Amino acid sequence: MPSTLLTLPDPQALSIRAKALVFEDPISKALLAEAELVAASEATVLITGETGTGKELIARHVHACSGRVGPFVAVNCGAFSDNMVEAELFGHESGAYTGALQARAGWFETARGGTLFLDEIGDLPLQMQVKLLRVLQERQVVRLGSRKAIDVDVRLVAATNVDLAQAVEAGHFRRDLFYRLNIATLHLPPLAQRPADIRALAEHFIALYSKRLGRGPVRLSDAAYLKLLGHDWPGNIRELENVIHSALITGRGDELRPEALNLHSRLGRSAPSPSAQASSATEVLTQQLPAAADSSDKAPLDLLRAALEAIYLSPPNDLFALLEREIVQAAFTHVGRNQVHAAELLGVSRNILRAQLKRAGLLADSGRSANHAAPAFEALTDDDCQAA
Repeated sequence: MPSTLLTLPDPQALSIRAKALVFEDPISKALLAEAELVAASEATVLITGETGTGKELIARHVHACSGRVGPFVAVNCGAFSDNMVEAELFGHESGAYTGALQARAGWFETARGGTLFLDEIGDLPLQMQVKLLRVLQERQVVRLGSRKAIDVDVRLVAATNVDLAQAVEAGHFRRDLFYRLNIATLHLPPLAQRPADIRALAEHFIALYSKRLGRGPVRLSDAAYLKLLGHDWPGNIRELENVIHSALITGRGDELRPEALNLHSRLGRSAPSPSAQASSATEVLTQQLPAAADSSDKAPLDLLRAALEAIYLSPPNDLFALLEREIVQAAFTHVGRNQVHAAELLGVSRNILRAQLKRAGLLADSGRSANHAAPAFEALTDDDCQAA
């Protein structure tokens, strides 16, 4: 089934926001299904996730699936000064403050009949949080400088990249507003936690920027893909877009190679362990091998070699044991967990396979005490070696 791709209406807008979101990884597909279920209700939605993960794109999709006929209005709460945020959200009358020469509707009135997306809602001043709570409860706004309440039919979708529960405990966010917002929650994991999305996103940005730069079709090489897969992406989708854009500006030819990728060091976030990076690479690689095998008999081995090169850049301490475990687990799963068939597939004896399965935790070892740790490698008998 083809991937679902979401993009902003104006892809040329300069922003730290993610401008594309794809649903290829199982985590992303589950998120998409959840978002579409939430969209069918009228519940307030709270979207959480790091900057650049695609929170606004999810908000737009919720609106598109909601059936609401009004507009989608996106507002960044951190973009307003404290003394202007009330007028921006709720509107003002002429003369309400110095410079208010004429009356103007606020963003709630502008979004009437549709969806109002309040990004970075954690940046709202505490006094404005009280007024926002009242609007959500009464479905009415009062413009600054007026005493007349105006009915507003607006669905609110809020987003934040901070932990609001922690902000409540720290006294920076009102508990009652948090409970009012936290009805339907959608969480966008960091890009590094949805590795199967990386290729589709990279290819989308390659196509987008190749066209803008007047270049012909450019292919993402397997080695470059594995290098992307091994990065921890502290800037998420926005960082991936910048990396691809830069590579296409400086690179040449019809193939994007790993040396063209300018991957920066981590900023403000701890990196996944080398074993976790290797595991993610292996999981995605396993998904890619069957498709590669269709095009060339050598393609799977070539892709495997590229994967190993990427893993060697940041190897875990137990690299051999890790790769050994992945090979055995993949073979065991491939044959439906049949030990005889897995041993035949790998060209080893069943005894050797059983020892490997026990070390990998894929086969219960009834003959060993639970308190006795298995060695990294078990000694093989002469019979085992002869059988192999």
